[in-house]
Amino acid sequence: MVLESLFNPFAVKRKPWEMFVAGVLYSLIGLFLAYISFRDYAGLLLVFIIVMAAIPLVYTAIKNEEEIDMHVKGEWKILKEHSKVLIFLMYFFIGVVIGLTLAYVFLPSSMVTEIFSIQSQAMVDVQGNVQGGITLFGLFQGIFVNNMKVLLFCLVFSFLFGAGAIFILTWNASVVAVAIGNMIKTNLATVASEVGSVNMFNYLSIGTFSFMRFMFHGLVEIAAYFIAGIAGSIISIAVIKHNIQEESVLYDSVNLILLSVGVLFVAALMEVYITPVFFGW
Repeated sequence: MVLESLFNPFAVKRKPWEMFVAGVLYSLIGLFLAYISFRDYAGLLLVFIIVMAAIPLVYTAIKNEEEIDMHVKGEWKILKEHSKVLIFLMYFFIGVVIGLTLAYVFLPSSMVTEIFSIQSQAMVDVQGNVQGGITLFGLFQGIFVNNMKVLLFCLVFSFLFGAGAIFILTWNASVVAVAIGNMIKTNLATVASEVGSVNMFNYLSIGTFSFMRFMFHGLVEIAAYFIAGIAGSIISIAVIKHNIQEESVLYDSVNLILLSVGVLFVAALMEVYITPVFFGW
């Protein structure tokens, strides 16, 4: 009860940057507890610990979204209200990515291998699945189909468990952190071999480049998953409260799902056709 009590779920919507702090804090504490308790399964356990700490905040915030659908009139006003919880969730995701990336970069290599072995394998599997197409369009198709599967999981998990999508997205945050951390380590090793040493400027420049390489399109992609998660959670809470027959709830949920698919389509286009122009493959 201590971790979740550090942040007021009603205040963080007005100060969403606090969720960034929560994301970093929860990820580092979760990593430490997972490593000292069940080292062989630390990569998966740290995700569960982060999720357990975050669910009270996330569920309280999303529960309020269903009430907004019932009382706020006008689709634009409703979407504007939903954008607040979306920003709240995005800050949390970035915080988890930053926290786990720092751990990946600065912890001893042997410890990193033990903790993040599952995420490393997942990263390799994803790359193998989406790179089946030789052409750019084939690559786009592979990425979009793979991302649609994740979006569907977010929708189903959030419908069945209320705030269940937070598990899928925290897992994705841990995989992204490994990808960013691996790029940082690889580039630092290259600089060290060429120059002989690395300094703080190297860490900052390489870290920023690596983060933007994945987050340039990644933040758009994650926003799509969160939008779908909000839609699923609104339906879930409406079913529990017997408000599912309300037209405003269903109409808003369908609009959110369609919006999430559109945003995901844009994210896939960015990943294939725009990100490589600025950051390379």
